[in-house]
Amino acid sequence: MIEERYDEERFEFGEAVRVTRNVRNDGTYPGREIGDLLIRRGSVGHVIEVGTFLQDQVIYTVHFLDHGKMIGCRAEELIPANAPWNPSRFEFRDKVRCNRDLPTADGVIASGTEGEVMKILRDREPLLYHVRFPGKTMQVPEIVLDPADPANFREPEE
Repeated sequence: MIEERYDEERFEFGEAVRVTRNVRNDGTYPGREIGDLLIRRGSVGHVIEVGTFLQDQVIYTVHFLDHGKMIGCRAEELIPANAPWNPSRFEFRDKVRCNRDLPTADGVIASGTEGEVMKILRDREPLLYHVRFPGKTMQVPEIVLDPADPANFREPEE
């Protein structure tokens, strides 16, 4: 990985990478329905091509040999394969609810308050999230969060 080129090509041809979120078909993967799971988060593949989409987005074609698939991934969806990996229940932009009162310096975020996952801190034990609640962003452990819409929430595939 080329750290100093964060906004450009970060991964090199042949480099082993891990996908950090479930990748679903956005309509660009032939032969599969939109929304179908293509590759599970945590899967490891190798960069076989670097290209662009709409002239401003770097896309890495990653070959997931064990799954027999080549999938286009954005840089923010990839980490080096040897980087620490701690699977999470929630992903970036998931809607969540706190399942207990969360004390703050200026009050309390009441149990049941809905928020949105803004960041996942995978290198921590226990796993932590930055969650944007109304008027406040907090760092919280996974154990205090539930899906905001349990009927439509997909648990991570094992």
